[in-house]
Amino acid sequence: MSSARKLLRALVLVGLGIGLTVPATAAQAEPSPSELTEQINKASTELEKVVESYNKLNEQLKQTKAASAALSAKMGPLEAQLAKADAEVGAMAAVAYRTGQAGTASALLEGSGPLADRLGMLDQLARDRKRQVEGFTAAERQYTEQKAKLDATQAKQTAQLKELAAGKKKIEADLDKLYKMREEAYGSATTSSGGYTGTIPSISGKAGVAVRFAYNAIGTPYVWAAEGPNGYDCSGLTLAAWRAAGKSLPHNAAMQWDVVAHIGRGSLQPGDLVFYSGLGHVAIYVGSGKVIHAPQAGDSVKLSSVDMMSPYGYGRVR
Repeated sequence: MSSARKLLRALVLVGLGIGLTVPATAAQAEPSPSELTEQINKASTELEKVVESYNKLNEQLKQTKAASAALSAKMGPLEAQLAKADAEVGAMAAVAYRTGQAGTASALLEGSGPLADRLGMLDQLARDRKRQVEGFTAAERQYTEQKAKLDATQAKQTAQLKELAAGKKKIEADLDKLYKMREEAYGSATTSSGGYTGTIPSISGKAGVAVRFAYNAIGTPYVWAAEGPNGYDCSGLTLAAWRAAGKSLPHNAAMQWDVVAHIGRGSLQPGDLVFYSGLGHVAIYVGSGKVIHAPQAGDSVKLSSVDMMSPYGYGRVR
């Protein structure tokens, strides 16, 4: 082999050696602060989606519980009505027994089946009581339908509770990872910007109440699924601000979008809500191109630019 070919072969081998060892060295390198920040922001965005999903399920559970309570309230009168009908059937059967229709009466008195099955025999006893019999039948039908709805609602509620428990475990596990990443990047798992010390703008009406509440919440820590007073997540803050003004909002950004009046950017006024991240985040507009929001786990409520992210849309609380 010539000297030139030997030299070329040696250079190729050295080059291959570098190609094999450099990526291995790079893979072992510690991420830079900017890389860690990027990882934290990505993890925070994903976590917020999970938290908002949890909040939505929690709102749905509240609705299910309310429906269950309403159905339960209906059950009492229906049960009383059914018991009364059953007693009157017994009284009719007793009359039939005394008047000689013993076989049918005995079936009515001793039968263990549903009331409706026994009511079918009443036509043999008293055709002139048809309207009363129809009333008994309607009472049992209504009871049976409401009972089936109540059972289904309560089964749904049980399933939602299980989902909530599973969601809570996932969020807590994700938070542990996120706090470790923040501590590695910033030396602390959490940060606080402190309370607002500037002048709160004077805004009239209920919007002014909501805006003042938001300014006074600055510096309060982000706490997932919380709506104050010691912590907030994004939809919990907007909910609490408008609750102070006497308006009710659900604890979920997407559900808040569903109940507000949608407006354009040019119509934006203090107190309006600004939505981000495909309805995964929400903030309250406070004027001068600024919003107040609960950003992410490890952070605290803060004043930011309305364009901190690309807005999804704008809404006015009705």
